[in-house]
Amino acid sequence: MNATATSAPAGPQNMRALARANQIRLARAELKRGVAAGKTDVAEVIVHCPWEAHSMAVSELLMSQRRWGQTRCRKFLARLPMSEQKTVGSMTERQRRVLAAMLSSADGGHAWGADPLSSGQPLSLAN
Repeated sequence: MNATATSAPAGPQNMRALARANQIRLARAELKRGVAAGKTDVAEVIVHCPWEAHSMAVSELLMSQRRWGQTRCRKFLARLPMSEQKTVGSMTERQRRVLAAMLSSADGGHAWGADPLSSGQPLSLAN
């Protein structure tokens, strides 16, 4: 019988892809540990978008903070017209600035009412 292209051999390309995925996974874990420990500011990560956060979901980054679970993250992002699954790298510059400002305001007051951006109305990210 003749071999067809339906079964791809586990060649060097597959190994490179696995190595790259492992590298990204380890870098993200380190980033999330830094965020959880308070050594890394989430607003800075969003604004500067390091390579390890480029394809990371915004919700995953937000939930790596202490005391940020799925509910808090969902309520926070509901104030913006932004999906929880939006990746950090696909955000526009304006979205980055608005989200970073909201995070800085929320961190300063810890009370949602103390936030100057918390009018209860969704924010517009339109130019």
